[in-house]
Amino acid sequence: MSDSKNPLNLCGIEFTEYASPDSDFMEKAFYGFGFSKTKKLKGRDVDYFNQNDIHFLLNREQAGFSKEFAKSHGPAICSMGWRVQDAQFAHDEAVKRGAKSAEGVENKLPYPAIFGIGDSLIYFIDNFAVEGKNKGLIYETDFEPIAEPVINEDKGFLAVDHLTNNVYQGTMEKWADFYKSIFNFTEVRYFDIKGVKSALVSYALQSPCGKFCIPINEGKGEKTNQIDEYLDEYNGPGVQHLAFLTDDLVDSLDKLDRSVIDTLHIVPEYYDEIFDRVPWVKEDKEKIREHQILVDSQKDNSYLLQIFTKNLFGPIFIEMIQRVDDKGFGEGNFSTLFKSIELNQMERGVL
Repeated sequence: MSDSKNPLNLCGIEFTEYASPDSDFMEKAFYGFGFSKTKKLKGRDVDYFNQNDIHFLLNREQAGFSKEFAKSHGPAICSMGWRVQDAQFAHDEAVKRGAKSAEGVENKLPYPAIFGIGDSLIYFIDNFAVEGKNKGLIYETDFEPIAEPVINEDKGFLAVDHLTNNVYQGTMEKWADFYKSIFNFTEVRYFDIKGVKSALVSYALQSPCGKFCIPINEGKGEKTNQIDEYLDEYNGPGVQHLAFLTDDLVDSLDKLDRSVIDTLHIVPEYYDEIFDRVPWVKEDKEKIREHQILVDSQKDNSYLLQIFTKNLFGPIFIEMIQRVDDKGFGEGNFSTLFKSIELNQMERGVL
């Protein structure tokens, strides 16, 4: 049985799967964010990394879907696992609603799946933790401990807050319709963002379970904009970034391994007025300035703090975000952030 508002009984994000020609660097970056490596998928060269409710799989298989995906895209998020009440029901219902089944894909993970953005996969997982209880987690039943686990200090990242897709100009409606018609995502924001030399438009879609959002970005005008640069390097549409949620962004950044992870430079003038605009921020303002954290607020006494890495895995980057009763996406920072990305593009000779 399904709910008309949530036809696949979606319950959140379970895991993100990565594949890369240089998986060693990807592993070092995971460690830099505070992830630990403890298990491996039984009989497969797929490592499991974890921090709180963020679960990563790093697929090093030498044949099949993930290998071919990395060959085509370079470092990539080749799949995601989404939590549902009944995995086979969700798969069959998705196909009934127009999705393409991935059941014949070579060497995929052992879960029902459909094709998603840019021919990545969306797996349906019905064994996951719920309010402290679990229904036989896949990491307990399908994975086994590794001989030499790597345990790192938790850096306070709690869950995946949202993930953003980049798509070709003229295809935003197509991908928005995919999420709306298959899963019943709803549009919660629309943005038209202009920088100094380039522009983009973005839809923000919310999952029917309310657990995560997917903004979809499309470039405008000249193909030197940041979205089309991603598409050229990545060789198609896909996940541009994940956002890690933390309750204490300053502390998380204090612990971050800066030898591996570099963040975007923000123009110093930004901090001349931001605390006049959002005076109720409780965190250390000097630390915010020192880390070059962006601040935004949708209403009095609520705010969010956010920061973005430079491109980390090919054109993919990571956002780190803290929410204090604020459900926005940092709209007040879009102009500053866009200019910072343009500055980075100029430094790299793209603009």
